This record gives sequence, structure tokens and C-alpha cells, in this order.
Amino acid sequence: MKQAIVQGAKGIDAIRVIEVERPEPAAGEALVRLRAATLNFRDLIMAKGLIPGIWKEPELVPLSCAAGEVVAVGAGVTRVTPGDRVTPIFAQGWLAGDEMPAGMGMLGGSADGVARQYACFDAESLCRIPDEMGDLEAATIACAGLTAWSALTGLRATEPGEWVLAHGTGGVAIAALQLAKAMGAQVAITSGSDAKLRRARALGADVTINTRKAPDWAAALREALAGARIANVIDTVGAVQFDDNAALLAPDGQLSAIGMLGSDFSWTRPDAGVRMAPIAVGNRQQHEALVGFITRHRIRPVVDVVYDLTRIEDAYRALESGQFFGKVGVNLL
Repeated sequence: MKQAIVQGAKGIDAIRVIEVERPEPAAGEALVRLRAATLNFRDLIMAKGLIPGIWKEPELVPLSCAAGEVVAVGAGVTRVTPGDRVTPIFAQGWLAGDEMPAGMGMLGGSADGVARQYACFDAESLCRIPDEMGDLEAATIACAGLTAWSALTGLRATEPGEWVLAHGTGGVAIAALQLAKAMGAQVAITSGSDAKLRRARALGADVTINTRKAPDWAAALREALAGARIANVIDTVGAVQFDDNAALLAPDGQLSAIGMLGSDFSWTRPDAGVRMAPIAVGNRQQHEALVGFITRHRIRPVVDVVYDLTRIEDAYRALESGQFFGKVGVNLL
């Protein structure tokens, strides 16, 4: 079978696709024929070593989000059977509870990920895919989709009519837009691209701000909201926007600190006057709740462009460029 290999901090140029033997499931494991995967900004963090010490040494199979079909199970497995379509959860073994247990294997980071054609997973860390959802759509859920879901539901429930602000048009932001609209919320989106903002409006965005045309995007948004305040900021950019985000929040609003696209994470800027919520993806129970919500509301997760596994370096370049909308996918067939 084919699989990709990356060495932490050596960059995109060091990614290789190699041939290895297909694994066999041990007791408690299921062997999955992976069919589709998607990339997250976290994958660039691993390849470039932006946060030292969080990747598996000396080599790592990258990527965290995938979908496939169970082809064999080890002794004692009852959760899944051959033929089941499944997605592995991001934090293997985190089945329930508010906090990720210490020592969890995080796919594509501290544990080998999903950029391969076959992989064995803890069977209890697999979730079934409903028939209504395609493989690429299911491959958006484990990281980006679940992060958005946790931000909107984990610590503060999103209420109809409230305003949610999402920065950019990457995987988390677009998932948050789709989910928040299905919850009855109003959503504002920022981006430097009119074309991307048009696509966001087609998905239901109520207010869009072009940050290139309006460098003081917070003032432009404040004017557009006509006095309304933001209930939840889906903060994928980080501390560089902390002050503007905080000034837009309602008194009971939440700053969902998720990413570092532009700077350090926002949780490096604690402030007693802001309800800060560092978002740690989510557990199996939350993953299954998200899949159920997506299915009931007929949400179609967005994958903008897809590369074959042999072109995974190009997929990373597409992610790095920022010239995509939603998610960048990888075909594992």
C-alpha cells in the first residue's frame, strides 16, 4: 500500500510517498481501507515545526481527517464490522468527557495519521458514516468540523438570532458558518477575497467584510451590525486580532480560541473581561452528535479541491497558499 511520510520541522519538501506492507488488526483494532482525507492548518504546523515537540519521531504519517471502510477486525471487536463506512476520531480513545485524557494519541501529530491507503485503529475510536454523507464530506469532520461544533455547542450553546463571527473561509470557518446557520444564528464572515465572500453568502452568510478593502474590519463590522454584538467569535487567526474581537463581543459572548493563522493563539492574551474558550477539537460522543446534526439538517461540507495521494505535496502547497475555500482533500484510492 501507499502512505505518506513527513519528518517534523523539515517542511513540505521533505514529504514522501512510499510503499509499505498492509497492516493487520490486533485485538481491539479494526483495519480500515481509507478512501479520502482532508488537510488542516495543523498539518502545516507539523510539517514546518511551528509548535515543537508535538509530533511523533522520527517520522510521522500525516493528516488527521479521513473516511473509509472497515475490511477486517481483530479479536474482541464488536463496535464495527467489515463493510461499515467509518471515520476515525482525531483523539484516539477520547470517547466522552470534557477534557482530553492525558497521553491521547492525536492522529497526524503524536500518532500516525491517515495519509495512507490502509490503517489499523482502535475500534472504539471509529464512528459510522451515514449513507447520506460521501467519503470526502465525512473526511472534513474529525478536526475542522468537530472544532467548529465544539466552539458553537461545547461551552456555550448557540441560540437562534445570535451573531457568530468567523474569520476567513477555511475549514473551521466554513463549517462554523454552515452549522451556525442551521442553528438559526446570524453569521458574519471576514476575508480578503470578494470571490470567497460571494461563496460564503451563497452558504448563508448574513454580513461579509473584505479585510483588504476595509483594513479596519472591526469598525466596518460594527457599522454593519447596527449596534448588535457578537455572541461567539470563531477565532482562527489568534492574538493579533484579540483586541478587536474582544471589543465586538456581547457581555456574555465567547471568544472561541482555535487557531494561530496570523500570530500566537489568543489564549496567550488572557483578559478578565473576556470569556475565553480554548477549543480542543472534541470526543467521540461530540463527533457522533455532529454527524447526526449534519445529517438531519442536510448540510453538505465543502471540499474545494482534491489531489491524489501521490500529489500530497501539491495539496500542502494549496493549503499553504490560502487560495482555497473550505477544505483541501486527498484521494486515497
